[in-house]
Amino acid sequence: MSNTIIDTNFNFPSQKSVYKGKVREVYKINDELLVMIATDRLSAFDVVMPKGIPYKGQILNQIATKMMKDTEDLVPNWLVATPDPNVAVGHLCEPFKVEMVIRGYMSGHAAREYKAGKRMLCGVAMPDSMKENDKFPEPIITPATKAEMGDHDEDISREDILKRSIVSEEDYIVLEDYTRKLFQKGTEIAAERGLILVDTKYEFGKTKDGKIVLIDEIHTPDSSRYFYADGYQERQDSGEAQKQLSKEFVRQWLIGNGFQGLEGQSVPFMSNDYIETVSERYIELYENITGETFVKADVSNIQSRIEANVLEYLENV
Repeated sequence: MSNTIIDTNFNFPSQKSVYKGKVREVYKINDELLVMIATDRLSAFDVVMPKGIPYKGQILNQIATKMMKDTEDLVPNWLVATPDPNVAVGHLCEPFKVEMVIRGYMSGHAAREYKAGKRMLCGVAMPDSMKENDKFPEPIITPATKAEMGDHDEDISREDILKRSIVSEEDYIVLEDYTRKLFQKGTEIAAERGLILVDTKYEFGKTKDGKIVLIDEIHTPDSSRYFYADGYQERQDSGEAQKQLSKEFVRQWLIGNGFQGLEGQSVPFMSNDYIETVSERYIELYENITGETFVKADVSNIQSRIEANVLEYLENV
């Protein structure tokens, strides 16, 4: 669709390199700053869909920056500025090569593993006799290795992370502590909005002076799953599907159309009407989780808008 941003190829002053992830593109400036652009790309089952979702990048960026500001008293983060609705500028960091996934409920990937008969996930035991979307007795941390575009993230245990020296034990203790603190705060914020934060993932990095900070996104629909609190227990008791706001609805649509990112499978056709419904769901989550009305940015020429705003910011740094 013409009113989306799928790819960028900027050349900013003092630019050293660019890294393109599944959804975000990160420009390294002068070995000091990172300019992170949230595109409208949609990724599911570690596969980037062929069409962009209008306003998705803006939504992800604005939720993430708001949530970072709301949690910076608990956990330090990389954020410096947001010069454009789709752009965050932060301190240069060396990312840890794991995603810290934390689950309060047995849903999504955990539920699929549970249905397959598994009772251990990333070295963590899941109780018997649970139903899909039941609450865990305590939130569980189930890390994943961070994959490059086109590859799949893989579950990994704490023990394997330490054994393979992916993260030092000293640093990993900090990552676990920060993960639990952020999840608790995110749970409280969601509850104030009538939502349940089901599960989420956090990414961390080290600044040049060795400080561990939160990077990337936080509590967005791409990184998190939310249920509506109203009616949750009634739906569980009656065996109904939960009413949720997350990317899971896209995954379920793909599964229903024969796609789970497996070899030999093709991404099903997404009509413009379906793309619009996905955009509307992202806007719905933004308004629910932030409690604010979503204000659509000018999308007549997103590339030019982003370039102008970033250049102006860098000139004044």
